[in-house]
Amino acid sequence: MFNGLFLNPAYAGSHPYTSASMLHRRQWTAFDGAPVTSLIAVDGPVLKEKIGWGLILSNDHIGVTNRTDFFANYDYQIKIGKGKLSMGLKLGASQYYAKLSTLTVWDRTDDVFLGDRSSAILPKAGCGIYYYAERYYAGVSIPIIWAYDNTRNFNFNLEAASSLRRHYFLTGGYIFDVSKSVKLKPSVLIKYLASAPVQADFNLNALILDQFWVGTSIRTGDAIALILEYQINKELRIGYAFDYTYSRLNSYSGGTHEVMIGYDFTRFAKIKTPRYF
Repeated sequence: MFNGLFLNPAYAGSHPYTSASMLHRRQWTAFDGAPVTSLIAVDGPVLKEKIGWGLILSNDHIGVTNRTDFFANYDYQIKIGKGKLSMGLKLGASQYYAKLSTLTVWDRTDDVFLGDRSSAILPKAGCGIYYYAERYYAGVSIPIIWAYDNTRNFNFNLEAASSLRRHYFLTGGYIFDVSKSVKLKPSVLIKYLASAPVQADFNLNALILDQFWVGTSIRTGDAIALILEYQINKELRIGYAFDYTYSRLNSYSGGTHEVMIGYDFTRFAKIKTPRYF
């Protein structure tokens, strides 16, 4: 919810101004080597808001492995009814690095673990569709539809060309007026992977005085989250989320913390409503 561009490349340029955000997430804080994610993203419209562009730089550190991603996003937008239909594509690459020398191993003579190993850079591509109007949105995306590992034979089949698998994301949300000072935004994110159970995030956020977001999220089989966001002024916003794990990891996890800073370059844009999504 803090960064739609990370889920769907068709989200790029969905606001009439350039927008930038930084996000940092520490998951399961009591675990050594637990996932840590940092993300920087920027996007905006061009050509009378018919085309959207976006850039993403992210880093994931899990255990002894480290992955850095860079993606460029492009989408074309068509006016349909009261909203716009955006069709997006993202292209980029990931670099993987594993610091194997820090592992505790049984067989110290195994050549695999005698030094650090850095994998080759993997080119990747993703796609998505996103429809949005003033009060609602819906989207479908495949963040990685193709990737290529140069240690394998070239193939357009993702499973043959790499060890990665396709993930499918379905998103949607709506804004309701409760009163002049309060609006509600229910939303959902459904995640599908062929070899894993379907997982869904059910979210409910309240916008108070067009300035404060307060909400909660339930991730099936995993966690409940508290979400806060404060619109400091027309340009600057900050956010925080805390995930409380209710799965069997609860006895070991210290919870998950996520912070976000966003800046919207709205000085020369005509803004009729606050940023809903």
